[in-house]
Amino acid sequence: MTTAIFSPPECRLHDMGAGHPECPQRLDAIGDHLRATGLDAVLQWHDAPDATAEQLAHAHTAAYVADMLDRLQRVKASGQAEAVDPDTSVYPGTAAAALKAAGAAVAATDAVLSGAVSNAFCAVRPPGHHATRGQAMGFCFFNNVVVAARHALAQHGLQRVAVIDFDVHHGNGTEDIVAGDERILMCSFFQSPLYPYSGTQPMADNMVNVPLPPYSRGPQMREAVEQQWLPRLEQFAPQMVFISAGFDAHREDELGQLGLVEADYTWLTEQLVALARRHAQGRIVSCLEGGYALSALARSVASHLRVLSAAA
Repeated sequence: MTTAIFSPPECRLHDMGAGHPECPQRLDAIGDHLRATGLDAVLQWHDAPDATAEQLAHAHTAAYVADMLDRLQRVKASGQAEAVDPDTSVYPGTAAAALKAAGAAVAATDAVLSGAVSNAFCAVRPPGHHATRGQAMGFCFFNNVVVAARHALAQHGLQRVAVIDFDVHHGNGTEDIVAGDERILMCSFFQSPLYPYSGTQPMADNMVNVPLPPYSRGPQMREAVEQQWLPRLEQFAPQMVFISAGFDAHREDELGQLGLVEADYTWLTEQLVALARRHAQGRIVSCLEGGYALSALARSVASHLRVLSAAA
């Protein structure tokens, strides 16, 4: 058994312009580092299909899906970018990238649940965890992780899944969608205060939100995971684990002020692998979210993948 990596080339086509942190070079940095370290050789590389409107509707309203698909195709045809918020715009390449990113999360879920691979990482963009049921924001158009988690519930008959979010920014979109869905337990930590200025008061009992103050480092994160995440996750006993893997809590990343390093991502992944082994037959699908300091991003993803591949 192996670790699969889903990284469709179309995910590089979404380009919001020079100087924008959510850039195609993020995926290039990851791929180059995996090849330089030899990690690419132990991973099973996959392309992915586009997500369907039906799959996207697992996370979003039907009206939002229809409107966004129309906008993506309109911009693709016209070549004229359209802003959805001050930091996020649709460009001609966005349609291909966004549909492949969500499609990769679904395909990874199918591959893991079929037993073809032990676990999977989706090196995709645009990210997803700020996309709410009916709004694109924060670099995100479709909520890739929720699309995948709800696909596992709807199409594979699972009854309980965990969604783990360790991005420096609160996954407000994911919380908006899954709050109150007792089939899903969401555990997250994030810097607070920081965009999107939410999460300090959980929206429902199936949320374990851990705000961390600026300049928190590895010890504070590890204590929060051990004391607040793990007891709830053990009690919940998820049948599959989904990860919103943001690496912008790294100390080199200027979009936040947390101080994590590669060893922290290794430790955190080890905790999630152990949890998945106890309750979920080792089944994990991880999807890239943030991470904008290119070298730190690449090194952190490699640390994450070393643990996943060792567990495969």
